[in-house]
Amino acid sequence: MARVLIVDDDETIRDTLYELLSEFYVCQTAETAEKAFARLEADEYDVLLTDISMPGLSGLELLGHVRQKFPDTPVIIISGIGDQEHAEGLIRLGAFDFLLKPFTLDVVEKSVRRAVEYRKRQLEGNQCEDDQASGDLTHAGDWRIIKG
Repeated sequence: MARVLIVDDDETIRDTLYELLSEFYVCQTAETAEKAFARLEADEYDVLLTDISMPGLSGLELLGHVRQKFPDTPVIIISGIGDQEHAEGLIRLGAFDFLLKPFTLDVVEKSVRRAVEYRKRQLEGNQCEDDQASGDLTHAGDWRIIKG
């Protein structure tokens, strides 16, 4: 089952997202980017869902950390800033998706589902590359991964 890390300093949002997503995924939460760093070092996650504006280190700094250390992990950013330029900037920085507050739970669930599928295709693609490198490939697939 896919693993999702939910990072938000707002307990209500964190708990609501946990309730929604834990029905389909193994979920863990963190209330700060610093705590998320520790969880990321201890466990592997298929998707990271984070607020951008938190006390201490921001979700943007968390995104940068994940892009450097765990580049195959999709990061979904939640933000209260809703202009197109801001969203496009976050995607250019490596965010998988951008969700604007207030959001519907349906939108969150669809975004996480897309991110999980993206991650699954990446892992399967990496397995195909490993098989090709070792000469054990029995049949090759044509993977096209479309970001966000």
